[in-house]
Amino acid sequence: MRAIWKGAVSFGLVSIGVKLYSATEEKDIRFHQVHREDGGRIRYKRTCQVCGEEVSYDDIAKGYDIGGGEMVILTDEDFAELPLSTSHAIDVLEFVPAEQVDPILYNKAYFLEPEGTATKPYLLLRDALTDSERVAIVKVALRQREQLATLRVREGVLLLNTMLWPDEIRKPDFGFLGEDLKVRPPELAMATSLIDSMAGDFQPDEFTDDYRAALQEVIDAKVEGREVVQPEEVEEAPAAAVDLMAALKASVERARAARGEGGAAAGGGAGEPTPITAARSAQKKAAATAKKAPAKKATEKAAAAKKTTAKKAQAGKKTAEKKATKATKAPAKKATPRKTA
Repeated sequence: MRAIWKGAVSFGLVSIGVKLYSATEEKDIRFHQVHREDGGRIRYKRTCQVCGEEVSYDDIAKGYDIGGGEMVILTDEDFAELPLSTSHAIDVLEFVPAEQVDPILYNKAYFLEPEGTATKPYLLLRDALTDSERVAIVKVALRQREQLATLRVREGVLLLNTMLWPDEIRKPDFGFLGEDLKVRPPELAMATSLIDSMAGDFQPDEFTDDYRAALQEVIDAKVEGREVVQPEEVEEAPAAAVDLMAALKASVERARAARGEGGAAAGGGAGEPTPITAARSAQKKAAATAKKAPAKKATEKAAAAKKTTAKKAQAGKKTAEKKATKATKAPAKKATPRKTA
């Protein structure tokens, strides 16, 4: 890893020299915009909207739009006069219980490594934080911006988590929050039972980014010239259940069955059918009937054809018998006497 910042943690009268490293990295697969016909990279030019000339980075300043088509231009000298723009200090403000910090405030994470002879005070602060079960609230200037952050211990290393300022957190404003809709106690009990049946210890290594893996497979196939295999279809999400209690009960039973646990869910026997299981049984029965229907129709059609053939044969036989009877009953013609000379 490469250090992106150097400074010191100010802990009372103690100063701890540290190096800052990014603790996370994005694994997103990135693409370039290219010309479809020849694969050439697409480049963008920085042009002035007024004169139309291409502008170099040295001639680019920052402008703040104050409305009405007016712009305030700020130069590097304006930013240099701002406080903490070049400060390399992490000032500890207070120590608070970790559970008091809302996770929504966390932004980015950085590892801190002791620099030079700062290893002992570094370890002192680390062990003190561990024993006190608290996190340090600090202020730090990163990339010309003052940020609120926390210091805590992770795997024996001090971890700096930058945070959003309280006024950067939006307040939820949704219509359902004002509705007078109450949850019934049995529904709450069943939902709690479902949570208990799905409880476990969080193991982040068990989860993977399936989309990124599939996309990488497509890219590898393109590179190797192999045939791109279509990914398996994702199972469709079940339709929303009308009966909330039945859905909760069925969910509890399925979760327990997946864990190999026997017994019934709270509020009913395991063998008692629910609207969901009944619907699934009906669907299976309908599917089986649909499969048997074509075979049954084919059998009936063959039987009808056979019956028709038999009738035709019988009719032909009767016609032949009638003809033979008529031939027997008909009188023989008298012979005509021959004249003698």
